[in-house]
Amino acid sequence: QVQLVESGGGLVQAGGSLRLSCAASGSIFSINPMGWYRQAPGKQRELVAAITSGGTTNYADSVKGRFTISRDNAKNTVWLQMNSLKPEDTGVYYCNERIFRIGLGSTDYWGQGTQVTVSS
Repeated sequence: QVQLVESGGGLVQAGGSLRLSCAASGSIFSINPMGWYRQAPGKQRELVAAITSGGTTNYADSVKGRFTISRDNAKNTVWLQMNSLKPEDTGVYYCNERIFRIGLGSTDYWGQGTQVTVSS
């Protein structure tokens, strides 16, 4: 059973930093792409950052230069380092793991989410 557990959210002032962690279990973590999404009140969930099994990353334009996604396949963990936080970064952040199965396509798995609140 795939399980993703996030931690590291909290309340921070604008300009501050937070580091989110996501511990994965129940999958072959090292071969699966991972991502961080966020959902602000009244808005749709959006991709913040993603990383492939090989370490290639991509970011939403709104976080480029401020956020860094990384992973350690030996620890089955992915992180999101968030610097220079802005009030508009506020939301619930979700860890995502996409698993591909031959003949079945892909399935997205989600963590429970962690709240990030940036005060102005």
